[in-house]
Amino acid sequence: MSTTQSERLRELLEPLVNSQGLDLEEIAVDSVGRKRVLRVVVDSDTGADLDQIADVSRALSAKLDDTDVMGEGEYTLEVGTPGAERLLTEHRHYVRATDRLVKFQLAEGGELVARILKVDDEGVDTEVPGVKGRKPTARRLAFGDIVRARVQVEFGRKDDKDNKKEEEA
Repeated sequence: MSTTQSERLRELLEPLVNSQGLDLEEIAVDSVGRKRVLRVVVDSDTGADLDQIADVSRALSAKLDDTDVMGEGEYTLEVGTPGAERLLTEHRHYVRATDRLVKFQLAEGGELVARILKVDDEGVDTEVPGVKGRKPTARRLAFGDIVRARVQVEFGRKDDKDNKKEEEA
């Protein structure tokens, strides 16, 4: 997708997505055979449910039909959310990942897997899980020390079960 087309799409679609209470996270146009697919990724601090996705999809489709930004030819519009293992690229992504396990690639080299506890303007406070019975340790990471960060999928997190039991009691 050309930068010009990407910029035009963002300028056209972002205000509409924002009016629906969502953030426009990503736009991509891919060619699949002779067809083109416009993928739009949206999110919010509270996530996006299926009704919101359907509403924004209808609004985007109507807006795109009124313009020539996609040019001639057919295309398919797909609207979705970032997914479970999202890449953290914006400050708001780190805030939304609070209490989640994240794999950090560090500027000093190496990787760190830690849970985000708190996010501020300078960086993140994390908890590095203990290994082999050791207690977790706290670690502060400045944004400048982070090359890349991606949320990790967790199955059967122990404190999730404990919290559910407490809520049920």
